[in-house]
Amino acid sequence: MQIRTATEADFEPLMHLINAAFEVEKFFKAGDRVDASMLRGYFQQGTFLLLETDRALTGAIFVEVKTPPDGEPKRAYFGLLSVSPHHQKSGIGRRLVAAAEEFARESGAWFMDITVVNLRTELPPIYEKLGYRITGTKPFPATQMPITQLCHFLCMTKELGHR
Repeated sequence: MQIRTATEADFEPLMHLINAAFEVEKFFKAGDRVDASMLRGYFQQGTFLLLETDRALTGAIFVEVKTPPDGEPKRAYFGLLSVSPHHQKSGIGRRLVAAAEEFARESGAWFMDITVVNLRTELPPIYEKLGYRITGTKPFPATQMPITQLCHFLCMTKELGHR
């Protein structure tokens, strides 16, 4: 299994992987998780790290390193953690999170932030085991992704330290 940075050639397989991985959210969200326009926006904002197994895309994670106001430590964000439904519960997600954290550390980030939809109650305990803690909430962008149930994001963060 190899982790690498996504290129434009990965665009279509990446969009398919993300949408397949997020099928589990159909119980509260209408439509696909990303469309071509949204995915292009992510490509412009940050970096996708991809994990391949036997040259097939099996996992991906988006990482954005943010420039803070003067005097504040640099922060990063990861999202769209996606593992092929056929490869879930095999440690790929954990490997991708570790790779994202290392990428952020190498970019000078001291903290990693994530958001988790409150309706995905299985996720906060998983991230807590990885060292993340809930720090607040924020609205779910229902105008960007139509929802069928009211929901919001749980904001979580982890101190990465610095090298």
